[in-house]
Amino acid sequence: MMKNVILHGKVWKVGSDIDTDVIIPARYLNCSEPEFLAAHCLEDVIPQILMKVKPGDILVAGKNFGCGSSREHAPVAVKHAGFSCVIAESFARIFYRNAINIGLPIIVAPEVARTIKEGSLLEVDPVTGMIRDLSEGKAYQGEQYPPFMLEIFSAGGLIAYTREKIKRGGVKQLG
Repeated sequence: MMKNVILHGKVWKVGSDIDTDVIIPARYLNCSEPEFLAAHCLEDVIPQILMKVKPGDILVAGKNFGCGSSREHAPVAVKHAGFSCVIAESFARIFYRNAINIGLPIIVAPEVARTIKEGSLLEVDPVTGMIRDLSEGKAYQGEQYPPFMLEIFSAGGLIAYTREKIKRGGVKQLG
C-alpha cells in the first residue's frame, strides 16, 4: 500500500488537449535523459519552465491531457520538471498508464481543473484523492486509485514494483 504522502505545491495551469508533442516536442526526442527532457517540458506553454517551477509544484490541466502519441517521454519530462502530480479534468489513456508506470501521481478531478486558479497553493493526498486549495479554503474529491495502482506508486513505478514481486516470489522469471 502506498505511504500516505501529502503533496504541497503551487498550481501551474494549462488548457485542454495538451498533447504529448506539446508536453515534450519531438525535436527533443533524440535524448531520453530525464533532466534533458525536463528542460524542454511544456516549453511552448511555460517558457523557461525549469527557472519557474519549484520541486513539488502541481500541474493542473483541462480535458484530455497527454493525448497524441504513446510517447513515454512525456510523463518523464513532467515528473523531472519538478511537478509532484498532475490534476486534470481527464487524461488520455496511454498517458495515464505511462504516468502510473513511472510513479507520477495523476488525479482526475474535473471540478479542480475548472475552478482552481493559477498560483493557488494546493495540498493533495494521492491515496485518498483529496485536494485542498489552501489559498481559497476549499476542498475537492478527486478519483481514487484501485489498490494495485497504489502498490505500483508505492514501489516507485512499474519496473520497481515488478522487481519487488519477483524478489518476493510473486512473479516467475522467464528463461
